[in-house]
Amino acid sequence: MSPADLSCFETDGAIYMASRRDPSGCRVGLFGVPYDGTTSFRPGTRFGPAAIREVSGGLETYCPQLDADLEELAFADLGAVAIPFGAPEPVVAAVRQATDQVLALGLKPLMLGGEHSISSGAVAAVAARHPQLVLLQLDAHADLRHEWLGNQHSHACAMRRCLEVLPSGKLLQLAIRSGTRQEFAELRSQQRLVAIERLTETLAPHRGQPLYLTVDLDWFDPAVLPGTGTPEPGGFLWSHFAALVEELRHHQLVAADVVELAPQLDPSGVSSVLAAKVVRSLLLLMAS
Repeated sequence: MSPADLSCFETDGAIYMASRRDPSGCRVGLFGVPYDGTTSFRPGTRFGPAAIREVSGGLETYCPQLDADLEELAFADLGAVAIPFGAPEPVVAAVRQATDQVLALGLKPLMLGGEHSISSGAVAAVAARHPQLVLLQLDAHADLRHEWLGNQHSHACAMRRCLEVLPSGKLLQLAIRSGTRQEFAELRSQQRLVAIERLTETLAPHRGQPLYLTVDLDWFDPAVLPGTGTPEPGGFLWSHFAALVEELRHHQLVAADVVELAPQLDPSGVSSVLAAKVVRSLLLLMAS
């Protein structure tokens, strides 16, 4: 493995439980992107990747739901993408380059944010290798704005930018509960809005197709995950995510991201633990 293969990653700091730095023989490459340059309400998601790693050791490596253990799987924590501070465009480009490197190593990318604007870089890289890629979004917000506060790469525009790099146009948005009138009109007219009650029915036809899951943690209710920059009442519990995990066992999950954890907004640390548990489920699904 030449150093150039991992040239865009920095490896200082904590590492996710049961992971290794050397990607040889691994199936999943986890990496962080500590960026929150377009945060529209409360900043701090740049601290998310480190917080997830730091609290991960408080969880068991074994998941009873999946009957699988991280210690029995091979996955690498590659570190953090070296990103420039400031405007989001160079960050998105750096994320795409990093994701390309992960894919070139034969690994499935699992990205930790950071704010949601970074997702389009990873989606672009994955979609270039999987033209029929299906994108599944967990989020409180539609994120379909063309621009927000004059910025086309705001995290409020995350799915709009993803659609521009998604050749299949297959975007499914699970139980979105916040957005503009125009965003909801588009959700309904394009039949992208997936009701939580129709989760299995809607996703089942996409079994066997490559799937990218993007998890904006504000999808969860603020009662169980207050540590996020734009909390939205009326959200979901771990049991709802567990139901999704059951369905994902039947899918070809080729990449994922977990974004929008702002750990300093939850002094209890529970939000970081929930985020780390989401990551554990995704690692087990992707590395098994």
